[in-house]
Amino acid sequence: MRSRYTAYVVRADDHLFRTWHPRTRPEQVAPEPGLEWTGLEVLDVEDPGDGTGVVEFRAHWLWQGKHGVLHERSSFEQRGGRWVYVDGSPPTLKA
Repeated sequence: MRSRYTAYVVRADDHLFRTWHPRTRPEQVAPEPGLEWTGLEVLDVEDPGDGTGVVEFRAHWLWQGKHGVLHERSSFEQRGGRWVYVDGSPPTLKA
């Protein structure tokens, strides 16, 4: 989760692409232009030991002078020994 957040911060689209499950990955993974990510809080981590996991987080952002928070529970799976993002609960955005 932290590596994907950092990839959004530094706009490392290649890392976002590689760490997104091919089954759910959109064609374009580039972050919204002008969106600045300003902080990450990992709230909960569930790793049942079966190659799946869930991370609940809040990611803080700044866009066009407005601050906000993205709150999501994200599902991950291991593929080839690496964790990849599968999907997330409908995110909650607060401005």
